[in-house]
Amino acid sequence: MSKVLALTTSLRAKSNSDRLAEELIRGATAAGHEVEHISLKDKVLGFCKGCLVCQKTQRCIIRDDAVEIAEKVKDADTLVFVTPIYYYEMSGQMKTLLDRLNPLFPSDYRFRSIYMLSVAAEDEAYVPERAISGLRGWADCFEKAELVDVLFCGGINDAGEAEQHQAKLEEAYEFGRHLK
Repeated sequence: MSKVLALTTSLRAKSNSDRLAEELIRGATAAGHEVEHISLKDKVLGFCKGCLVCQKTQRCIIRDDAVEIAEKVKDADTLVFVTPIYYYEMSGQMKTLLDRLNPLFPSDYRFRSIYMLSVAAEDEAYVPERAISGLRGWADCFEKAELVDVLFCGGINDAGEAEQHQAKLEEAYEFGRHLK
């Protein structure tokens, strides 16, 4: 089975996306995957400076937690990004991380399958479209990888509210069970 890296990007305590990620991880583990979880809570991620030194060195000049995270991303078979939807887009922390993964572009990265789980207060199907588009744009830059699937869990707002949505928790578990 695959080496899965689950990256949760919410900074909120009792995060709904974190709770759904727990179920996704449980499902992926039950399916036989080796799963590592990295939360961006308490991580220091600076903004990409656009210097492009990383394209020659495959290392970022900024010394913060993004450097270690990039190494783990590089060595995973499957990536799962988990984000709350803020203003109809991925979290700022997730976008910052995607930008800081630029050193991987010229590298011999291992990941092939990319997934996203998103959560929002709104429940309409269009709500995650921009977040999906943003991640697809990032994935498209990596020729050997593809955005395989997304799961949107709408209608969940208040901290800890995901616990009251058993059907959504089960969806996240099943999503995890079906990762490549």
